[in-house]
Amino acid sequence: MLKPGDRVAIVSPSRGLPEIFPGPYELGLRRLRDDFGLEPVEYPTTRKLGTTPAERAADLHAAWSDPSIRAVIATIGGEDQITVLKHLDPDVFRANPKPYFGYSDNTNLLNFLHTLGLPAFHGGSVMVQFGRGGAMHPDTERSLRAALFTGGEFELTPAKEWTDVDHDWNVAENLETEPPLFPGTGWTWSGTQTVSGRLWGGCIEILDWQLSADRWMLPTESYGGVFFGETSEEMPTSEDVYRILRNLGERGLLERFDAVLWGRPKSSSLLQELTPEESVAYVTGQYLAVDRALAEYNPTAVVVKGLDIGHTDPQLILPYGGQVRIDPAAERITVVY
Repeated sequence: MLKPGDRVAIVSPSRGLPEIFPGPYELGLRRLRDDFGLEPVEYPTTRKLGTTPAERAADLHAAWSDPSIRAVIATIGGEDQITVLKHLDPDVFRANPKPYFGYSDNTNLLNFLHTLGLPAFHGGSVMVQFGRGGAMHPDTERSLRAALFTGGEFELTPAKEWTDVDHDWNVAENLETEPPLFPGTGWTWSGTQTVSGRLWGGCIEILDWQLSADRWMLPTESYGGVFFGETSEEMPTSEDVYRILRNLGERGLLERFDAVLWGRPKSSSLLQELTPEESVAYVTGQYLAVDRALAEYNPTAVVVKGLDIGHTDPQLILPYGGQVRIDPAAERITVVY
């Protein structure tokens, strides 16, 4: 666990978006310093667009090689991190383990670290969660503080208020106001058996890329853990979601899990805005796609849908490869940081 005053590396393994969106990035850094008491440390590619995969890998090596760095946090996701993986030296990461925080395209690095048995957390980027306009969502902040400083058991709870509406980072005023929030919708439960096991998964579009490139996928031997999935702001269709899960099923991966946690789908973005009715139809369609795939490849799995574990706000942090306990009778989900 970290303590106030610790140095944390800030990296951009996917894309150096702080160069063109300094507002939310600087806000996130300020909160890390002032509210969390941590000392952010930047690297050559952190604020720079157009860097090569080898240059971004070099920053990761530097962050893990520095014994004074206690954790590593991604600025944001992107779509190019899979090209970085072949430049990474596993021995560098094994020699000096430290927790990594990121999601979306960072599923690549989370999975890489998982294969090495190293700590990682799905969630918590500088520009989105720490740099949220107006204030951090209290659910997100509570989860991040527990993952960073406290450790131990942490109960995930349904958000009382949430949103998937994006604030345009080109509008300076948006950094000063919180996004509009909707009433909570709770979780949808299926199954009655209590399940405990290790978490594995992430953004399913990225898992699909990893499967295509055959990069560090979960072995097909019995796992007995819990799969978690969520989708990005690119808003894949329900048919795309089904096909990705079908591919995992055909690979023999989907059947290896005792339970599935599915994140609340993001159903609005600056690139694709839906009406409220279209948003409900999109979310419903994705949930039906998940149900369809699991009915075909893992019909006995315990399933919980609608968790705030992905691209919507708030975001609860999941320990990648860490322990989770799912109790359908009590409708409780507890992770161990």
